[in-house]
Amino acid sequence: MKEIKVSAAIIINKGKILCVQRGINKFEYISNKFEFPGGKIEEGEQPSDTVIREIHEELKMDILVEKEFLTVNHEYPDFKIQMHSFICSTPTRELELSEHISFKWLDITELNTLDWAAADIPIVDKLVTELA
Repeated sequence: MKEIKVSAAIIINKGKILCVQRGINKFEYISNKFEFPGGKIEEGEQPSDTVIREIHEELKMDILVEKEFLTVNHEYPDFKIQMHSFICSTPTRELELSEHISFKWLDITELNTLDWAAADIPIVDKLVTELA
């Protein structure tokens, strides 16, 4: 089974967290699901550097990585994912979607109202437990 290593950003601005929605995917179980933005770690790249690069590429947004948050190992039906998540800050909520179909800035207490990709759920749960 294919194994993918990715980094994800929990981007916080003025108490709100950025949540982005995937479009249609070849795998129905992640189509239209919400996730924390990020992407694949390139060979020799540090996970924290990946998240900065990916957010700039996908959202045209500059972020500052504050700290590592949680690493999730999840097995989907067709692949395994290891996701390193980071608490990040940004000075602005301005962004440009290039890979996602929508986004929301939500209060931590609103995170559970979204339909999350399965690998992101442990991050949501920890955020709600620790920060709410």
